[in-house]
Amino acid sequence: MRMFLFLILILNLIMAKGQANNGVIHYVSAEGENDFRNEYFVKLLTLALEKTTSKNNFISLKPVASMQQGRALHQLAQGKNVDIVWTVTSIEREEQLLPIRVPLLKGLLGHRVLIIRADDEEKFSQVNSLTDLLHYTAGQGHDWPDTQILQANKVEVTTASTYNGLFGMLLAGRFDFFPRGINEAWQEVDLQENPRLIVEKSLLLYYPSPIYFFVNNNSKAMANRIEKGLQLAIADGSFDQLFYSHSAHQKMFALSQLKQRQVINLQNPLLPMLTPLSNEKLWYQIK
Repeated sequence: MRMFLFLILILNLIMAKGQANNGVIHYVSAEGENDFRNEYFVKLLTLALEKTTSKNNFISLKPVASMQQGRALHQLAQGKNVDIVWTVTSIEREEQLLPIRVPLLKGLLGHRVLIIRADDEEKFSQVNSLTDLLHYTAGQGHDWPDTQILQANKVEVTTASTYNGLFGMLLAGRFDFFPRGINEAWQEVDLQENPRLIVEKSLLLYYPSPIYFFVNNNSKAMANRIEKGLQLAIADGSFDQLFYSHSAHQKMFALSQLKQRQVINLQNPLLPMLTPLSNEKLWYQIK
């Protein structure tokens, strides 16, 4: 009997650890008041939780102090301070953390346009292939998976420790282009308020690169709840409603003109085998 009660106690502790602390999910806040990259993901997480909420399982969201992505992922893996992170998937990340395999941006982050210096617009208009692009240097965060993807495709990459620092480095000529998701680029250029920075008009880099919610490996109950909520939102159309109505996304589709761009395909060696590439309803299709 004592052994049975002990096992029940251990099971309850494990289940408790798999839930958000005290009904709160802690996520990493944005880097500054002008950084709106988190907004859509917080709304989508809220939607998923609302789809599965009841009197006894209400969970609220609370931001914690901003930190670099690598540190946030480390703290998440250790079960400290952070309960969830949204980020590009990779083999290593799926080994260390528990992924919720629903592409939060329908795969669009893998469609990347280039933020460049306005003076280089003519130069980049002459780029028609990966071979042409290799004459120029990209800028990326030092702990972003995209850095490894670009390097695997022989693109020279200059890295920075902070997101905001990359814009100053581009302006200073430390590198030539800053690849950004089509959901990010125009909003970011607007926020910089610097006429020397523009979004290049003719090129589109593409590699499969889904962003998932990741939680700690012991948070299976929370992961199951969030995945169920996302699937319910996909089924009833509220996922797409949020995705297409978000202001940054509306601007993205209006400005990107995807059909008119020269696509340069890149390989993604970090893509895990379990990526649900065959499930078309999870991915945006350029038509």
